[in-house]
Amino acid sequence: MKNFLIPVLFFLICSSATAQPSSYSDAGVSFIDLQKKFPRPDQSFKKKEDTLRKQFAAKKLDWPAKFVYIRSFKYDSEMEVWVKNDAKDPFKLFKTYKVCALAGTLGPKRMEGDYQVPEGFYNINEFNPNSTYYLSLGINYPNVSDRILSDQFRPGGDIYIHGSCVTVGCIPMTDEKIDELYIIAAHAKNQGQDYIPVHIFPIRYNVARSVSYLNGLTKDDAGLKKFEDRLEDAFDYFEKYHQLPVILINDKGDYIINGAASAKKQPVVAVQKVPKPPVQHRTRTVGVIPESVHQWPEFAGGADAFMKYLDKVGADMVEYLPKGIQKAYVQVEFVVDTDGVPVNFKVLRGTDDAEFIDELISKLEKMPTWKPALLHDKPVPKKMIQTVEVEAPKEQL
Repeated sequence: MKNFLIPVLFFLICSSATAQPSSYSDAGVSFIDLQKKFPRPDQSFKKKEDTLRKQFAAKKLDWPAKFVYIRSFKYDSEMEVWVKNDAKDPFKLFKTYKVCALAGTLGPKRMEGDYQVPEGFYNINEFNPNSTYYLSLGINYPNVSDRILSDQFRPGGDIYIHGSCVTVGCIPMTDEKIDELYIIAAHAKNQGQDYIPVHIFPIRYNVARSVSYLNGLTKDDAGLKKFEDRLEDAFDYFEKYHQLPVILINDKGDYIINGAASAKKQPVVAVQKVPKPPVQHRTRTVGVIPESVHQWPEFAGGADAFMKYLDKVGADMVEYLPKGIQKAYVQVEFVVDTDGVPVNFKVLRGTDDAEFIDELISKLEKMPTWKPALLHDKPVPKKMIQTVEVEAPKEQL
C-alpha cells in the first residue's frame, strides 16, 4: 500500500508565513482586549506585562513577539519559550521555565485515563481565562498522528499547559509562570499567529543522563524507540537552525521530519557511574494510595509557597553538587500521608550521586506538614512528584 504524507500545516504557517492582522482586530475588538474582559487575564496583564517588557529588553528582544514557539521536556521537567518578530529570522530563547509536576512516564499518550503527558507536535488551540487550574492554554491533542496510533474510541483529550502546579496528564506551571506564558501567547495570537507550536519531547536529547535513561527505557521496545527517534530528528533540526522543521505524517501515523538527515548530530555518549548504596531515611507503611482525589494535598501557603520552598532547598544544595556539575534538575517522589506528614522520599531521576541524594532527602524530610488530600471528605495518602532545581550562581561558573 502506498504511504501518504499528511503535512502538519501549522508548522508551515508558523515557520514561513508573515503575521496577518487578527480577525478580532477586524471586528474592532482585539484579542488582547477580549482577554482583559476576564478578571484573571486582566490581573495578569496588570501584574506582569511591564515586567515582561523589561525582560525582553534585557535580552535585546522586541516586545511583544509576533512568533512564539514552545518546547517542553518531560524527563527534564523544563519548558522553553522561543520568540522572534520576523518569519525569516531564527528563533531566540526568551526563558526556560520549570514544569512543577509530572504524571505518567516517558512515551506518547495513547488512551483516555492513562495519565500520560502527550509527546509529539501540537499547537495551542484554546485560551481558557476561567480554568479550574487558574489559567490554561489548550493543545490540540489528539493530532493526526495520535488519531491513527491511539485508542480509536477513547484517545483522551483536554490537555493543557496550566497553573496550580498539579497534574493528571497535563503540563503544570505555577500561577506566576502561566501568567507570563499566557500573556506572551496572547500577544502573538493578537498579531496573527493563530497556530502557536508546542513540541513535547521525552527528554533533552543533548543531555547525557537523559539520553542514558531513555536508552534504557527503549532498549526492549522497538516501537517506542522508533517513535522517540523521530522526535529527536525534530529536536536536532531546531538545535541546528533555530527554525521549525516541516513535519509530515504518513498513513501509519509516523512523523517524518523534512531535512532531518542534514541536521543529524553525533550521538551523545552517556557518562557511566556506579551508584553508591542508598542511605536509609524516614519511611512509613502507608495505606492504599488512590489514583484520584477530590482535593489534592496543600502545602502551607499554597503552590507558590511550595515552589519558593523548593527554590530555597535547591539553593542550599548547590554546595553538594558533584564535581564538574553546575546544574541539576532532580525529580523527587514522596507521599503526603493522612496526617499531612511528607514521608517515603526517593529520587526518581536527575542524579545518581549517593551523597547528594542523601543530603537532599535529609533536607526535604524537614518539610512542614501539609494539609492532606481528601477523598469523600476523608484524609487519604497521596503520592507527589516534584522537581528541585540546583544551579550554581553565575559567578561560580
